[in-house]
Amino acid sequence: MKKTVFFIVIIFSVLKIYSQESDSAVIRSIFREALSNKTSYKNLEYLCTKIGGRICGSPQAAAAVEWSKQVLQQMKLDTVYLQKVKVRHWDRGEKETASISSKIYGSKDVNICTLGESVGTPIAGITAEVIEVMNFDQLKKLGKKQLTGKIVFYNREMDPKDYSTFDAYESAVDQRFIGATEAAKYGAVGVVVRSMSLADDYIPHTGIMRYDTSGTNIPAVAISTKDADMLDEWLKDDYELLFHFKTNCKFFPETESYNVIGEIKGSQFPDEIIAVGGHLDSWDIGQGAHDDGVGTVQSIEVLRLFKELEIKPKHTIRAVLFMDEESAQRGGKKYAALARVKKEKHIAAIESDEGGFTPVGFSFDTSPDTLNMINKWKSLFLPYGIYNFEKGYSGVDIHYLKGLGFPCIGLSTDSQRYFDYHHSAADTFDKVNQREMQLGSAAMATLVYLLDKDAIK
Repeated sequence: MKKTVFFIVIIFSVLKIYSQESDSAVIRSIFREALSNKTSYKNLEYLCTKIGGRICGSPQAAAAVEWSKQVLQQMKLDTVYLQKVKVRHWDRGEKETASISSKIYGSKDVNICTLGESVGTPIAGITAEVIEVMNFDQLKKLGKKQLTGKIVFYNREMDPKDYSTFDAYESAVDQRFIGATEAAKYGAVGVVVRSMSLADDYIPHTGIMRYDTSGTNIPAVAISTKDADMLDEWLKDDYELLFHFKTNCKFFPETESYNVIGEIKGSQFPDEIIAVGGHLDSWDIGQGAHDDGVGTVQSIEVLRLFKELEIKPKHTIRAVLFMDEESAQRGGKKYAALARVKKEKHIAAIESDEGGFTPVGFSFDTSPDTLNMINKWKSLFLPYGIYNFEKGYSGVDIHYLKGLGFPCIGLSTDSQRYFDYHHSAADTFDKVNQREMQLGSAAMATLVYLLDKDAIK
């Protein structure tokens, strides 16, 4: 009996080692194919340079839907289809202008961009004195007496001491998101917000903002970090200086758009889904390369890698190219709502929306027990520099799937440069390194392979 038990233990140990070696060989082939094939990078180049910025409701967003559908169809997948989404349509109009006039320093043009979904200025623009604040508490203390008729200048920077650039962003972005609403309560006529960037340059960064529907809507713009520093310095010597800005944005009626979806059907469990995704829309002032053209082409690339390497998944592998992440997340909401209505069973969902930088790991929005089970695969990623498996946030679009009983996962990258480009004219194709991006594609495909092979249910 003891000998029998001994031999059983030996057999299982051998099988485990063989399985790990087999997995390592498949993973090695995934990374080699991703790093040596230029298809995904060429896809990104087309999306960025031929279509460009893809703000919701725009002709460019519609072109991106049609292009991505054709790319998926040409791959001869089992299924390619569109998921209709109603989206808002805000247009920036002609380029914004701004200048500062000081009795001490003279006049100087500065670099601004309108914040997403802001109202426009009057035709002549807005000219007013400036009050600088760092937070909403200062705003409240100043009150209507000092703020009525003024332009509020929010100058709280992203904290450079914070290693996590996403944490630094979260600590500062409230002034962009609701700064106009808060300033309007005290009679301000406009808002200028320091760009959400750690870079020291003349490039302004846009991003979504929201109004209180019961309040007054005032125009809001972002100013480059260098120009924000200059305005801060000038105000110290001349608190009566004037800031002038003119914007030309407006809303159009809501329009129809789409999530774009492609699938490889599972051989054993076709009704059980592992989803990978990124968002197809982007801001209009750049090419939407890191945010989130990369996530779009990486999701397509996961399917291409499975097809090219003839990996036959047991579960259905689905790429979802979400529309409207930047504005109202209607694509993510629609996908989650339909998943509930159809009672679709997902095994996992993975999102890439941290740019095309070197991947360092994954962030798992799941239970500690599930994360412990997933951690057994960590050693398979280590040869490729991917080491960080932690509990945390997954992604804006797949977040709406939370609560359906499966892990939602975000690809984590070395994001120290991400906010240099985020939501700005600098977010262009040439800023994406092919190898870094493809390491991310391979990491996603590897996690999908392991989830499919040893699904956590």
